[in-house]
Amino acid sequence: MAGRSDEQMTGAEIILKALADQGVEHIFGYPGGAVLPIYDEIFQQEKVKHILVRHEQGATHAAEGYARSTGKPGVVLVTSGPGATNAVTGLTDALMDSIPMVCITGQVPTHLIGNDAFQECDTVGITRPCTKHNYLVKNVNDLARILHEAFYVATNGRPGPVVVDVPKDVQFAKGTYVGPGNIQHKTYRPKVKPDQNAVRAAVDLIASAKRPIFYTGGGVINSGPAASKLLREFVKMTGFPVTSTLMGLGAFPASDKHWLGMLGMHGTYEANMAMHGCDVLINIGARFDDRITGRVDAFSPHSRKIHVDIDPSSVNKNVRVDLPVIGDCAHVLEDFIRVWKARQHQVDKPALAQWWKQIDQWRSRDSLKYKARKDVIMPQYAIERLYALTRDKDVYITTEVGQHQMWAAQFFKFEEPNRWMTSGGLGTMGYGLPATIGVQMAHPKSLVIDIAGDASVLMTMQEISTAVQYRLPVKIFILNNQYMGMVRQWQQLLHGNRLSESYSEALPDFVKLAEAYGAVGMRAEKPSELDSAIKAMIEVDRPVIFDCRVASLANCFPMIPSGKAHNEMLLGEDVPDDEIEKAIGAEGKVLV
Repeated sequence: MAGRSDEQMTGAEIILKALADQGVEHIFGYPGGAVLPIYDEIFQQEKVKHILVRHEQGATHAAEGYARSTGKPGVVLVTSGPGATNAVTGLTDALMDSIPMVCITGQVPTHLIGNDAFQECDTVGITRPCTKHNYLVKNVNDLARILHEAFYVATNGRPGPVVVDVPKDVQFAKGTYVGPGNIQHKTYRPKVKPDQNAVRAAVDLIASAKRPIFYTGGGVINSGPAASKLLREFVKMTGFPVTSTLMGLGAFPASDKHWLGMLGMHGTYEANMAMHGCDVLINIGARFDDRITGRVDAFSPHSRKIHVDIDPSSVNKNVRVDLPVIGDCAHVLEDFIRVWKARQHQVDKPALAQWWKQIDQWRSRDSLKYKARKDVIMPQYAIERLYALTRDKDVYITTEVGQHQMWAAQFFKFEEPNRWMTSGGLGTMGYGLPATIGVQMAHPKSLVIDIAGDASVLMTMQEISTAVQYRLPVKIFILNNQYMGMVRQWQQLLHGNRLSESYSEALPDFVKLAEAYGAVGMRAEKPSELDSAIKAMIEVDRPVIFDCRVASLANCFPMIPSGKAHNEMLLGEDVPDDEIEKAIGAEGKVLV
C-alpha cells in the first residue's frame, strides 16, 4: 500500500505521525491515565499543538468551532471512562450538525476490557449512536490505517464525528506505520456526483416554476466555498427568492435583494409564507427538520419538491419529495447551471414578478420589528449595534442556545459562509464559549465573538481559563436577561405563564467573574452606554466577558408555535403588552 514504512513505532508515535500526515495543526484535549503515552509523545514533538481545555465537552465544541470555521476536521483527545463520556454531548452535536471531527479516546489495556477496570467504559457502545463511525483498535499494526480511515469517513460524504478508541497497551506496543496514501473505508463510498437524468428533470421542474423558492441548509457550507459561489450564481440567473436554515446562514449574502431571511420556528414572516405558498421548492443541503417544517402534514402543501442531499438516508425521511438528487451540493449546483444554460431555459417572468409582489407584501409586515426603549437595552438592539460596529471587521460569530441565538440569527447579517458557528440540531447550551476557542485558534488575527445568554454561558464557563492561558482574545457578549429566556417564553405563551424554574437565581457578577479568571470584565446597562462599551470590548486584546443587561421579558418573534404550520405564525404584535406583564408572576421578578 502507498505510504508504507518499515520503521517500527509505538502506538503513541503512530498517532502523532498520522495526525501530522493528515495536516492536523491543533488538537483539543484533556489528559488522563489511559492516554498518558500519547501525551508523552505530544511533549516530544512540535508539529501538532495541543490545546488544554478544562472539560472534555469543551474540547469537542472547540473542535466543532475549528472545523466549522475552516472546513477542516476538528481533532479531540480524551482519556477513557469519564473522559469519553464527557465528550458525548459534543459528539452528538457534531453528528446532528454534520461537523467533521476525529475524537481519539484512551481505553484500558485490552486484557482488562470487560473487567470493570478503573475508568473503563464501553466507549464504542456508548458512542455508536452519536458518531458517524467508531473503532476499537486491538492491534497496533491496524492503528495507522484506522486513523487515516477515520479522517476519510469524517470528511467525506455528509461530514460527522468519528471515534477511535485506543487501549493503553496498544499505545505502548510497537508496530509498522502506514501513511495516508489512498486509504479509504472498505465499504463507505459516498456518491458525490449526481445522476444526470435527475439533474435534467430537476432543472426542467425549476424552469416551470411560477412561485419558486430556494431552501438552503448547512450542506451548502459543508460542501465548501465553491458551493456558496455556485448558489449565488444560480439565484442570480433565475431571480428566485432564497431562504436558509439556521445552519445555512452565510451561504447566501444577507444584503442581497433575493434574500428572505431565515425560515422556520423563528424565521421571518416572508420566508415562512413563501415556503407555505410556493409551487416549486428547491431544497439544497437541508434535511427538513422539525424546526423548519412546523406541522409536517401542512408543510408547503402546494409545492413540488426537489431535494439535493449527499446523504440518501435524509431523503424522504421527514417530508416526501418529488425529485431527489443525491450528490454533493457543489457538484449538483454546477450541473444545474450547466444544464440550465445548455437547454437555454428562461423563467416565467410575469409569474415571477407577481410572486415577488406577493413576497414584498409579506415583507411589509416587518416581522422582526420591536419596540425600542430608552431606559433599557432591548436584546434585538444590542445585536443590531454589535453588528453595526463589527460589520467592517474580519469577524466570526458563535452562539450559545436560546433567545439570544435566534436574535443573533435574525439581526446579525452574514455575507460569507463559515462565519457563523452555532448548535442547530442538538441545541446545546454551552456550545458557544468553547467554540470561540477553536475558531480563534484557527483564525488568530480575527475578531471572534460568542453571543451568549446568561444561563447558557455558565454551562461551560470554565473554558475562559483556556482562553486566558493561550492569550486568545475571544469576546463573550452576554445578553443578560436573568432568565432562561427561551424556556420562560415558552412557559409564558404555551404553559399559562407558569414560570417553573426558569428564573436565573444567584447569577454571578460577570465582571468580577471575568477578573477572577484573569480576563477583562465589562458591563452596559443603558442604550446610551452600549456603543462605547462595544468599541472598548473590540479594542481589548484579551479575553472579555461583556455583561449586557437587557430587558428581562423580551420575547423572540416571529414564532411558529409547536404543532402549527408556517401560515400560523405568531408575530410580536399578536401578543399584547399586558400579556407579557402577566408573565412576571406574583414575585414581580422584573430585573431591569
